[in-house]
Amino acid sequence: MEKKDRILITGAKGLVGSALTEHLKSVGYTNVIELGREDCDLIESGSTLKFFEDAKPEYVFHSAARVYGIMGNMKNKALSFYDNVMINTNVVDAAQKVGVKKITVMGTGAVYPYPSPGLPLREEMIFLGEPHPAENSYAHAKRAMLAMLVAYEESYKMEWAYAVSCNLFGPRDKFDIEFGHVVPSLIKKFYDAKIKGENVVVWGDGSAQRDFMYIKDTARVALAIMEKGRGATNLGSGNVYRIKDIVDMIAEISDMTDKIVWDAEKPNGQDYRAYDLTKINSIGFKCEYTIRQGLEETWNWYLNQVAEGKQ
Repeated sequence: MEKKDRILITGAKGLVGSALTEHLKSVGYTNVIELGREDCDLIESGSTLKFFEDAKPEYVFHSAARVYGIMGNMKNKALSFYDNVMINTNVVDAAQKVGVKKITVMGTGAVYPYPSPGLPLREEMIFLGEPHPAENSYAHAKRAMLAMLVAYEESYKMEWAYAVSCNLFGPRDKFDIEFGHVVPSLIKKFYDAKIKGENVVVWGDGSAQRDFMYIKDTARVALAIMEKGRGATNLGSGNVYRIKDIVDMIAEISDMTDKIVWDAEKPNGQDYRAYDLTKINSIGFKCEYTIRQGLEETWNWYLNQVAEGKQ
Protein backbone atom coordinates (compact mmCIF):
# COMPACT_ATOMS: atom_id res chain seq x y z
CA MET A 1 0.00 0.00 0.00
CA GLU A 2 1.51 3.31 -1.12
CA LYS A 3 1.16 6.61 0.76
CA LYS A 4 -0.77 8.13 -2.18
CA ASP A 5 -3.25 5.25 -2.60
CA ARG A 6 -6.96 5.96 -2.15
CA ILE A 7 -7.87 4.44 1.22
CA LEU A 8 -11.49 4.37 2.37
CA ILE A 9 -12.35 4.08 6.07
CA THR A 10 -15.96 3.25 6.93
CA GLY A 11 -17.15 4.26 10.38
CA ALA A 12 -14.57 7.05 10.25
CA LYS A 13 -16.15 8.98 13.12
CA GLY A 14 -16.34 5.99 15.47
CA LEU A 15 -13.91 4.41 17.90
CA VAL A 16 -11.82 2.37 15.46
CA GLY A 17 -12.34 4.44 12.33
CA SER A 18 -11.34 7.76 13.87
CA ALA A 19 -8.19 6.28 15.39
CA LEU A 20 -7.30 4.70 12.05
CA THR A 21 -7.86 8.00 10.25
CA GLU A 22 -5.60 9.85 12.66
CA HIS A 23 -2.89 7.18 12.49
CA LEU A 24 -2.82 6.90 8.71
CA LYS A 25 -2.53 10.65 8.31
CA SER A 26 0.16 10.84 11.00
CA VAL A 27 2.38 8.36 9.12
CA GLY A 28 2.01 10.10 5.77
CA TYR A 29 -1.00 8.67 3.94
CA THR A 30 -2.35 11.55 1.87
CA ASN A 31 -5.50 10.17 0.29
CA VAL A 32 -7.67 8.98 3.18
CA ILE A 33 -11.40 8.98 2.44
CA GLU A 34 -13.51 9.26 5.60
CA LEU A 35 -16.97 7.71 5.45
CA GLY A 36 -19.29 8.52 8.34
CA ARG A 37 -22.97 7.81 8.89
CA GLU A 38 -23.90 11.24 7.55
CA ASP A 39 -22.09 10.57 4.26
CA CYS A 40 -23.85 7.35 3.26
CA ASP A 41 -26.43 4.92 4.64
CA LEU A 42 -24.52 1.64 4.42
CA ILE A 43 -27.69 -0.31 5.22
CA GLU A 44 -28.94 0.66 1.74
CA SER A 45 -27.13 -1.23 -1.03
CA GLY A 46 -27.66 1.30 -3.82
CA SER A 47 -26.31 4.20 -1.78
CA THR A 48 -23.33 2.13 -0.67
CA LEU A 49 -22.39 1.09 -4.20
CA LYS A 50 -22.75 4.65 -5.51
CA PHE A 51 -20.45 5.97 -2.79
CA PHE A 52 -17.83 3.35 -3.63
CA GLU A 53 -18.13 4.05 -7.35
CA ASP A 54 -17.64 7.77 -6.75
CA ALA A 55 -14.82 7.37 -4.23
CA LYS A 56 -12.93 4.71 -6.23
CA PRO A 57 -10.99 3.33 -3.24
CA GLU A 58 -8.02 1.05 -3.77
CA TYR A 59 -8.03 -0.20 -0.18
CA VAL A 60 -10.84 -0.33 2.38
CA PHE A 61 -10.78 -0.46 6.17
CA HIS A 62 -14.31 -1.43 7.22
CA SER A 63 -15.11 -0.51 10.82
CA ALA A 64 -18.71 0.75 10.51
CA ALA A 65 -21.15 -1.24 12.63
CA ARG A 66 -24.09 -1.05 14.98
CA VAL A 67 -22.29 -1.70 18.25
CA TYR A 68 -23.50 -2.20 21.82
CA GLY A 69 -22.16 -3.52 25.09
CA ILE A 70 -23.54 -6.64 26.79
CA MET A 71 -26.88 -5.15 27.84
CA GLY A 72 -27.38 -3.40 24.50
CA ASN A 73 -26.74 -6.64 22.62
CA MET A 74 -29.23 -8.47 24.82
CA LYS A 75 -31.98 -5.86 24.34
CA ASN A 76 -31.49 -5.18 20.61
CA LYS A 77 -30.80 -8.59 19.06
CA ALA A 78 -32.91 -8.27 15.92
CA LEU A 79 -31.76 -4.71 15.17
CA SER A 80 -28.13 -5.62 15.79
CA PHE A 81 -28.31 -8.65 13.51
CA TYR A 82 -30.18 -6.95 10.66
CA ASP A 83 -28.22 -3.71 10.55
CA ASN A 84 -24.83 -5.38 10.81
CA VAL A 85 -25.62 -8.03 8.20
CA MET A 86 -26.81 -5.34 5.79
CA ILE A 87 -23.88 -2.98 6.44
CA ASN A 88 -21.27 -5.70 6.07
CA THR A 89 -22.88 -7.31 3.02
CA ASN A 90 -23.19 -4.01 1.19
CA VAL A 91 -19.64 -2.88 1.98
CA VAL A 92 -17.96 -6.15 1.01
CA ASP A 93 -19.99 -6.45 -2.19
CA ALA A 94 -19.36 -2.83 -3.21
CA ALA A 95 -15.64 -3.24 -2.54
CA GLN A 96 -15.55 -6.23 -4.88
CA LYS A 97 -17.60 -4.49 -7.57
CA VAL A 98 -15.28 -1.47 -7.75
CA GLY A 99 -12.12 -3.60 -7.78
CA VAL A 100 -10.66 -2.83 -4.36
CA LYS A 101 -7.20 -4.39 -4.02
CA LYS A 102 -7.78 -5.45 -0.41
CA ILE A 103 -10.34 -4.99 2.33
CA THR A 104 -9.53 -5.26 6.04
CA VAL A 105 -12.60 -5.53 8.26
CA MET A 106 -13.25 -5.34 11.99
CA GLY A 107 -14.69 -8.48 13.48
CA THR A 108 -15.14 -9.21 17.17
CA GLY A 109 -14.03 -11.73 19.75
CA ALA A 110 -17.73 -12.44 20.29
CA VAL A 111 -17.63 -14.69 17.20
CA TYR A 112 -15.89 -17.42 19.21
CA PRO A 113 -17.96 -20.30 20.61
CA TYR A 114 -19.08 -20.48 24.22
CA PRO A 115 -17.98 -22.48 26.11
CA SER A 116 -14.56 -21.97 24.56
CA PRO A 117 -13.37 -25.03 22.60
CA GLY A 118 -9.87 -24.30 23.90
CA LEU A 119 -7.73 -21.51 25.31
CA PRO A 120 -6.18 -19.35 24.11
CA LEU A 121 -8.70 -18.88 21.29
CA ARG A 122 -7.33 -19.63 17.82
CA GLU A 123 -8.79 -18.34 14.57
CA GLU A 124 -9.69 -21.82 13.30
CA MET A 125 -12.06 -22.27 16.29
CA ILE A 126 -14.54 -19.57 15.21
CA PHE A 127 -17.18 -21.90 13.72
CA LEU A 128 -16.80 -24.77 16.21
CA GLY A 129 -19.89 -23.90 18.26
CA GLU A 130 -22.48 -21.27 19.22
CA PRO A 131 -21.44 -17.82 20.50
CA HIS A 132 -22.25 -16.65 24.02
CA PRO A 133 -26.05 -16.09 24.25
CA ALA A 134 -25.63 -12.51 25.46
CA GLU A 135 -23.93 -11.56 22.17
CA ASN A 136 -25.09 -14.19 19.71
CA SER A 137 -26.99 -11.97 17.25
CA TYR A 138 -24.10 -9.51 16.89
CA ALA A 139 -21.65 -12.42 16.70
CA HIS A 140 -23.60 -14.25 13.99
CA ALA A 141 -23.75 -11.07 11.88
CA LYS A 142 -19.96 -10.78 12.16
CA ARG A 143 -19.57 -14.49 11.39
CA ALA A 144 -21.66 -13.99 8.25
CA MET A 145 -19.20 -11.32 7.09
CA LEU A 146 -16.31 -13.73 7.57
CA ALA A 147 -18.13 -16.40 5.56
CA MET A 148 -18.87 -13.83 2.85
CA LEU A 149 -15.20 -12.85 2.59
CA VAL A 150 -14.21 -16.51 2.18
CA ALA A 151 -16.82 -16.91 -0.57
CA TYR A 152 -15.72 -13.72 -2.35
CA GLU A 153 -12.12 -14.85 -2.28
CA GLU A 154 -13.10 -18.18 -3.83
CA SER A 155 -15.37 -16.63 -6.47
CA TYR A 156 -13.60 -13.34 -7.24
CA LYS A 157 -10.04 -13.75 -5.87
CA MET A 158 -10.79 -10.92 -3.43
CA GLU A 159 -7.97 -10.24 -0.95
CA TRP A 160 -9.05 -9.65 2.63
CA ALA A 161 -8.19 -9.68 6.31
CA TYR A 162 -10.59 -10.00 9.23
CA ALA A 163 -9.51 -8.57 12.59
CA VAL A 164 -10.93 -10.57 15.51
CA SER A 165 -10.73 -7.88 18.15
CA CYS A 166 -10.35 -8.13 21.90
CA ASN A 167 -12.01 -5.47 24.12
CA LEU A 168 -11.10 -2.14 22.53
CA PHE A 169 -11.40 1.24 24.24
CA GLY A 170 -10.44 4.86 23.78
CA PRO A 171 -11.68 8.30 22.70
CA ARG A 172 -14.89 8.57 20.65
CA ASP A 173 -16.33 5.37 22.07
CA LYS A 174 -19.98 5.18 23.17
CA PHE A 175 -19.96 6.53 26.75
CA ASP A 176 -23.34 5.07 27.61
CA ILE A 177 -23.97 3.40 30.97
CA GLU A 178 -26.60 0.96 29.69
CA PHE A 179 -25.54 0.26 26.09
CA GLY A 180 -21.81 1.05 26.01
CA HIS A 181 -18.86 -1.35 26.23
CA VAL A 182 -17.31 -1.99 29.62
CA VAL A 183 -14.59 0.72 29.70
CA PRO A 184 -16.59 3.72 28.37
CA SER A 185 -19.64 2.79 30.44
CA LEU A 186 -17.43 2.55 33.54
CA ILE A 187 -15.79 5.90 32.82
CA LYS A 188 -19.19 7.56 32.53
CA LYS A 189 -20.37 5.85 35.74
CA PHE A 190 -17.32 7.03 37.64
CA TYR A 191 -17.60 10.56 36.27
CA ASP A 192 -21.32 10.86 37.03
CA ALA A 193 -20.87 9.45 40.55
CA LYS A 194 -17.94 11.77 41.24
CA ILE A 195 -19.95 14.82 40.19
CA LYS A 196 -22.97 13.74 42.28
CA GLY A 197 -20.95 12.55 45.28
CA GLU A 198 -22.41 9.05 44.97
CA ASN A 199 -21.12 5.49 44.91
CA VAL A 200 -20.29 3.73 41.63
CA VAL A 201 -22.48 0.68 41.04
CA VAL A 202 -20.64 -1.83 38.84
CA TRP A 203 -22.34 -4.75 37.08
CA GLY A 204 -21.35 -8.31 37.94
CA ASP A 205 -18.75 -9.37 40.46
CA GLY A 206 -15.60 -8.33 38.60
CA SER A 207 -14.38 -11.87 38.00
CA ALA A 208 -14.75 -11.94 34.20
CA GLN A 209 -11.40 -11.72 32.44
CA ARG A 210 -10.64 -10.01 29.15
CA ASP A 211 -7.78 -8.86 26.94
CA PHE A 212 -8.02 -5.06 26.58
CA MET A 213 -6.32 -2.99 23.87
CA TYR A 214 -6.08 0.81 23.65
CA ILE A 215 -7.45 2.09 20.36
CA LYS A 216 -4.24 3.80 19.25
CA ASP A 217 -2.53 0.42 19.29
CA THR A 218 -5.51 -1.03 17.41
CA ALA A 219 -5.00 1.50 14.62
CA ARG A 220 -1.33 0.54 14.38
CA VAL A 221 -2.03 -3.19 14.18
CA ALA A 222 -4.87 -2.70 11.68
CA LEU A 223 -2.46 -0.96 9.32
CA ALA A 224 0.10 -3.74 9.83
CA ILE A 225 -2.56 -6.35 9.01
CA MET A 226 -3.58 -4.46 5.86
CA GLU A 227 0.06 -4.44 4.75
CA LYS A 228 1.11 -7.95 5.81
CA GLY A 229 -1.83 -10.00 7.10
CA ARG A 230 -4.39 -12.30 5.53
CA GLY A 231 -7.53 -14.05 6.70
CA ALA A 232 -8.94 -14.05 10.23
CA THR A 233 -6.43 -12.53 12.65
CA ASN A 234 -6.76 -12.15 16.42
CA LEU A 235 -6.02 -8.75 17.95
CA GLY A 236 -4.95 -8.36 21.55
CA SER A 237 -2.42 -6.91 23.94
CA GLY A 238 -1.52 -10.35 25.27
CA ASN A 239 -2.49 -9.27 28.80
CA VAL A 240 -5.68 -10.57 30.39
CA TYR A 241 -7.26 -8.49 33.15
CA ARG A 242 -10.18 -9.08 35.47
CA ILE A 243 -12.95 -6.50 35.14
CA LYS A 244 -12.16 -5.75 38.79
CA ASP A 245 -8.60 -4.78 37.76
CA ILE A 246 -9.99 -2.29 35.22
CA VAL A 247 -12.45 -0.92 37.77
CA ASP A 248 -9.67 -0.46 40.32
CA MET A 249 -7.49 1.40 37.80
CA ILE A 250 -10.31 3.75 36.80
CA ALA A 251 -11.10 4.28 40.50
CA GLU A 252 -7.50 5.35 41.11
CA ILE A 253 -7.42 7.62 38.04
CA SER A 254 -10.70 9.28 39.08
CA ASP A 255 -9.85 9.38 42.80
CA MET A 256 -12.89 7.23 43.65
CA THR A 257 -11.26 4.18 45.22
CA ASP A 258 -13.64 4.04 48.20
CA LYS A 259 -16.86 4.46 46.21
CA ILE A 260 -17.34 1.09 44.45
CA VAL A 261 -20.41 -1.14 44.94
CA TRP A 262 -20.74 -4.41 42.99
CA ASP A 263 -24.17 -5.50 41.67
CA ALA A 264 -23.83 -9.27 41.34
CA GLU A 265 -27.38 -9.53 39.93
CA LYS A 266 -26.19 -7.99 36.65
CA PRO A 267 -24.45 -10.12 33.98
CA ASN A 268 -20.71 -10.73 33.88
CA GLY A 269 -20.68 -11.92 30.28
CA GLN A 270 -18.27 -14.67 29.24
CA ASP A 271 -16.06 -15.66 32.18
CA TYR A 272 -12.69 -15.79 30.38
CA ARG A 273 -11.53 -14.79 26.94
CA ALA A 274 -7.90 -14.80 25.79
CA TYR A 275 -6.50 -14.97 22.28
CA ASP A 276 -3.70 -16.72 20.47
CA LEU A 277 -1.70 -13.83 18.98
CA THR A 278 0.67 -15.83 16.79
CA LYS A 279 -0.39 -13.99 13.63
CA ILE A 280 0.20 -10.43 14.84
CA ASN A 281 3.35 -11.51 16.65
CA SER A 282 4.65 -12.93 13.37
CA ILE A 283 4.42 -9.52 11.70
CA GLY A 284 6.33 -7.91 14.56
CA PHE A 285 3.50 -6.05 16.29
CA LYS A 286 3.77 -4.99 19.92
CA CYS A 287 1.54 -2.59 21.85
CA GLU A 288 3.06 0.81 22.66
CA TYR A 289 0.53 1.68 25.38
CA THR A 290 -0.08 0.00 28.72
CA ILE A 291 -3.71 -0.45 29.75
CA ARG A 292 -3.20 2.14 32.50
CA GLN A 293 -1.87 4.71 30.00
CA GLY A 294 -4.83 4.11 27.71
CA LEU A 295 -7.32 4.45 30.55
CA GLU A 296 -5.74 7.71 31.70
CA GLU A 297 -5.85 9.18 28.17
CA THR A 298 -9.46 8.07 27.72
CA TRP A 299 -10.52 9.51 31.10
CA ASN A 300 -8.87 12.85 30.31
CA TRP A 301 -10.39 12.90 26.82
CA TYR A 302 -13.84 12.33 28.31
CA LEU A 303 -13.33 15.13 30.87
CA ASN A 304 -12.40 17.51 28.05
CA GLN A 305 -15.45 16.50 26.04
CA VAL A 306 -17.75 17.15 29.00
CA ALA A 307 -16.09 20.50 29.62
CA GLU A 308 -16.70 21.46 25.99
CA GLY A 309 -20.34 20.35 26.18
CA LYS A 310 -19.84 17.48 23.71
CA GLN A 311 -20.88 14.68 26.11
